[in-house]
Amino acid sequence: MMLKLDVKPMRSMAFACMFAGLAGAFALSPQVVLAQPAAAVRGLPDFTDLVDQVGPSVVNIRTVEKASSRANASGMDEEMLEFFRRFGVPIPNAPKQQRPQRPQDEDQQPRGVGSGFILTADGFVMTNAHVVEGADEVIVTLTDKREFKAKIVGADKRTDVAVVKIEATGLPAVKVGDLNRLRVGEWVMAIGSPFGLENTVTAGIVSAKQRDTGDYLPFIQTDVAINPGNSGGPLINMRGEVVGINSQIYSRSGGFMGISFAIPMDEAIRVSEQLRASGRVTRGRIGVQIGQVTKDVAESIGLGKAQGALVTGVEAGSPADKAGVEAGDIITRFDGKPIEKVADLPRLVGNTKPGTKSAMTVFRRGASRDLGITIAEIEPDKPAAKAAEREEKPKASAAAQQIGLAVTELTDAQKKELKVKGGVLVAAATDAAARAGLREGDVILAVANTEVSGVKEFESVLGKADKGKAINVLYRRGEWAQYALIRPGR
Repeated sequence: MMLKLDVKPMRSMAFACMFAGLAGAFALSPQVVLAQPAAAVRGLPDFTDLVDQVGPSVVNIRTVEKASSRANASGMDEEMLEFFRRFGVPIPNAPKQQRPQRPQDEDQQPRGVGSGFILTADGFVMTNAHVVEGADEVIVTLTDKREFKAKIVGADKRTDVAVVKIEATGLPAVKVGDLNRLRVGEWVMAIGSPFGLENTVTAGIVSAKQRDTGDYLPFIQTDVAINPGNSGGPLINMRGEVVGINSQIYSRSGGFMGISFAIPMDEAIRVSEQLRASGRVTRGRIGVQIGQVTKDVAESIGLGKAQGALVTGVEAGSPADKAGVEAGDIITRFDGKPIEKVADLPRLVGNTKPGTKSAMTVFRRGASRDLGITIAEIEPDKPAAKAAEREEKPKASAAAQQIGLAVTELTDAQKKELKVKGGVLVAAATDAAARAGLREGDVILAVANTEVSGVKEFESVLGKADKGKAINVLYRRGEWAQYALIRPGR
């Protein structure tokens, strides 16, 4: 239930009381002088000089990738296209031709738009890892409209930081700010390309620091308006210094809802230095599973204060195991630094160079113990896109190739899960099959009104079909079964 207040009467009453009080005061003493406010009211900040100063250092980043086998003429998401097809609704922005033109596998298609900023005068540019992830080509556009093809130097998914390099010199590099001077409540500004609108300026205040939303990053929380396309752009303080990289928003609608998060620049610089040196980031690990220390647990074991990281498991053969860490220990200090909350430990360990011998304090059965531990290296993330490129594609028969299909057998487990007796799994769909709406992961149950139990029968039925006519295919996607008409050679 929402309580609505009528502001106008309250305001009128307040003014009435005020004037009544003033009138009484002047009546009692004509010489009364109104007291001055204790502090002068500050005006709103002017960001124009900051825009002139930092604006030239902000870039637009556009990525492109090779057209996928499921490319469609409208450029619309395949799930949304399926909705229009299923209910017979005309597809918005569809071309005038009745059928999309044949997709060309080697065509370059726009993938996304993001932001970035010039880190050094010789062409190193910083942005978010998710902006350049999976891109075949990265194009950086400066404010003077010059465009450069950029090389991805390295990207780190855990912190969402990436560095790209363009071949240029004498560029206007940003100044990096001191995070220790950043205060909650101070004004900050963002420049980026929300929804592709380049050089858009928004402003707000720092809402919080050290906001925990991940294992390795204490984010800066602001109320600066950030939207898709702002990712990778700088967060700038009133001294014209970059203090963060705009990275995330809290949203239930996909748009800005008043809360945004920026990667602190001290963390981003630490990551960028490793990326520029070796193209990847190395992090330390000790091999423990940890949890939060509650107030009740702290009091019951004699720790007193709810602090540290509770060890819930120790990996066999890990550095922690070799150092003598046990399940139930509470890690209270690492390398002399206190562990105030559970998220502090992964950050401190992660930022420690593998091979380093560190000191760690644990609280066990009412007493603190100091342990020596040698830090191991956490396994780097495997680039999923590159791994997928190395996977061998299923071979298709000549008949299947003509309509752009490659299929594989369904396993017994898949048949049981889908509750089907037979069928084949679509491993790839291109050309005519893609135009008909088929895609990887679909299960074909019948071809030309003939049920297929497996790949061999599928190829047999397809080989006998009249290639001059449309071939009807009954397929299943999720819980829904439907027909598609494949028209070869069109």
